[in-house]
Amino acid sequence: MSRIEDKFAELKGRGETALVTFVTAGDPDLATTEEIVLQLERSGCDLIELGVPFSDPMADGPTIQLSSERALASGTTLPGILELVRRLRTRTQVPIVLMGYFNPIFIYGAERFAVDAAAAGVDGLLVVDLPPEEAAELKGATDQAGLDLIFLLTPTSDNSRVEAVSRLGRGFIYYVSVAGVTGARSAVADTLAARVTSVRDELNLPLVVGFGISDRSQAAQVAKVADGVVVGSALVKYFERYQGAVLLQELGAFVADLKAGVLSA
Repeated sequence: MSRIEDKFAELKGRGETALVTFVTAGDPDLATTEEIVLQLERSGCDLIELGVPFSDPMADGPTIQLSSERALASGTTLPGILELVRRLRTRTQVPIVLMGYFNPIFIYGAERFAVDAAAAGVDGLLVVDLPPEEAAELKGATDQAGLDLIFLLTPTSDNSRVEAVSRLGRGFIYYVSVAGVTGARSAVADTLAARVTSVRDELNLPLVVGFGISDRSQAAQVAKVADGVVVGSALVKYFERYQGAVLLQELGAFVADLKAGVLSA
């Protein structure tokens, strides 16, 4: 079993929903990201998504776009992110998923990237612009390397997409809670619970829900119907306001509050 599978099995045994957090690797720099990952874990995060910065992040709203720009300006590269994960593996075994776009992986070389990512200690990949029908090359490489390739579902996904994602995906399925780009919302859609429950019944993998979840009450609401709750943009906003030790402290307090909400569901 992978670290991702182990974590979901552990949480299921305790009757808990996973708290998944997203931060952009390299914002403001990779050394800070290393300490942030450890702080997120200490504060109650169960899985961590590290965003791979990209110059054209079409699925992301302004908050994560700016975060990606800051990371690229600091010199963050894909090889640098793998080295970051390698360092983290001497300090933590928290499951780590790299989330981003296919172009950097294509330039690196899909097979070489899968091998190098697995060797560094990456557990899974979530490539937001690579649907399952176009993922055969990367899927073959990740399966061979022992990485979980994670696919997306959206409110408009039809039955054939749900079936394909359930059959080809590994680790978990990421359900996009709203149409459009990433970004914190003021409320969870009224129809989300029914949609998530319906889709979850068709899957053989844990279903985590992300996009737009921004506070404790929303996390608790989603945790009642999902196997995991993802918080990204609301977390990344802290990078616009704080830095250094204050950033770590504020992130830790926010994540601890989110975790309390998830546990209360």
